[in-house]
Amino acid sequence: MRSPAPRALLATASVAVALAAADTYVVVLALTDMMTGVGLGIDALQKATPIISGFLLGYIAVLPLIGRLADLVARQRILVACLAIFVVGSAVTALAVELPVLVSGRVLQGIGGGGLVPATLALVADLWPVGRRGVPLGVVGAVQELGSVLGPVLGAVVLAVSGWRTIFWLNAIAGVVLTGAVLLAGGQRPGRPRAVPLVVGVLALVVTGVALAAPQRLVTDVTLGVPFVPFGGSTSRLATPVGVVALVLVLAWLAVSARGWWAVLGRADLPGALLLAVALGSVVLTFAASDPEREVVGPLGLALLPLGALAFGAYLWRHRRVETPLVARGVVRGRARYALLVSACAGVALVAVVVDVPVLARLTLTSSQTEAALVLVRFLVAVPVGALLGGWSLRRLGDGVVSGVGLALAAVGLFVMSRWGDGALDHLSATVVLALVGLGIGLALAPVNNAALTAAPHEAHGVASALVVVARMVGMVVGLALLTAIGLHRYYATVAALPDQSDTKALVAAGVVQVQTVFAGAAVAALAGAAASTGLGLRPAVATPAQHGVFSAERAL
Repeated sequence: MRSPAPRALLATASVAVALAAADTYVVVLALTDMMTGVGLGIDALQKATPIISGFLLGYIAVLPLIGRLADLVARQRILVACLAIFVVGSAVTALAVELPVLVSGRVLQGIGGGGLVPATLALVADLWPVGRRGVPLGVVGAVQELGSVLGPVLGAVVLAVSGWRTIFWLNAIAGVVLTGAVLLAGGQRPGRPRAVPLVVGVLALVVTGVALAAPQRLVTDVTLGVPFVPFGGSTSRLATPVGVVALVLVLAWLAVSARGWWAVLGRADLPGALLLAVALGSVVLTFAASDPEREVVGPLGLALLPLGALAFGAYLWRHRRVETPLVARGVVRGRARYALLVSACAGVALVAVVVDVPVLARLTLTSSQTEAALVLVRFLVAVPVGALLGGWSLRRLGDGVVSGVGLALAAVGLFVMSRWGDGALDHLSATVVLALVGLGIGLALAPVNNAALTAAPHEAHGVASALVVVARMVGMVVGLALLTAIGLHRYYATVAALPDQSDTKALVAAGVVQVQTVFAGAAVAALAGAAASTGLGLRPAVATPAQHGVFSAERAL
């Protein structure tokens, strides 16, 4: 069936991507309230790390599998499935009163939100031929970055009038609305579900929701409150009779619905997906959960990194031997290899600015965390503008030219930022430089996706898009950990050399040295990305019938 409005389907999917991107940053302001909501004090910040790393784990580790599934079944079905996972994750997060449940909800949000990206990028490849994908890819990139801008803002608005749980309930409502919009724009009614999985699934959702919510009227009732009494000395809402029933129903739903998805997972190379998930998850947990003030790779990393290397080696061994591997042969070659490298470098540059500009503002400009975060808006607004401009430029220029120029501009701006000191953010020139860096990084977004899609076979667009996103996210996670560790090393060396270590001004100056070091490292990464961009192709790509065949909206459905 052909979609009556294929571009409306892409537009709806792009809005969903923006919602997921907003959710990535929404915990920036809500984290302390979320900690309190699950019984953690402000002094237990390290224990709250899984709230952030859990989302990243779900976002990154499962992306290759979702990308592969988007190549095997209709893109619309993947979008709906990812939105459903996102909605469930948002509801679980909103109901959580204990850390494990909260982290589980964030993992589900990461899986659902992350999976929307490769499916949406693959939609672009379905609807536009080679040579005409620049603008729509730029739109997807711009909307995604716009979501990251609006996330903290919307979070602040909600927190001003309500609690942190409202943020995630609004996420769930928005996800339900977008699911309906995807089905409407795709022109398809959802298939008639089998009765048993549907009934068991609804029961699982209802009972799990009741167990997590633990309504006061039921809990305090002499008779109805018995199922909510925890076993032994536990305080967990799931360690109760109703919680056990909920978990059993979830497992029962997985069992009775397996016939509908197990065969597809088998075609997607589930063992290979698990190996790659272990490898990527080991990297995420090693660097996202480390404490840069003390270590780059802590005791957890000493076990996880060898495990990840072993899992990746096993995946490569399997990749060469199975008939249809998770990542189809030929996907990571030619321009695609350079696209992954450039995407990782852009991720390093992006995260350095997002994290350390507010740090510099707190050191030299204001003591208010909110005002410090607002300084970053000068950069964040420029990124989606650059994404749109980069996509438009691909009409006449090659991927390598647009990406190379953009990252070269970002490198210049970051080198200037590496010399910023006290009072630098007060000047108009700071706004110009931040906008230049944001514009430059934004310019690179559409070219890397375009190059990867052009290099990949038509039947592997989903997994190719997923790998580009994975490379960028890994660059952000690993790059931030390494650059922060190097910056802190210089900070401690500077402090140790001070004649008077109680001098407040001198300590602030040492903190500025740390930030300058991070910006300098990000500049090097951007420069490396600009150099690698030459491998993306200096001339606009041209479609060939043998390479991509017929383009239509039918593949999206």
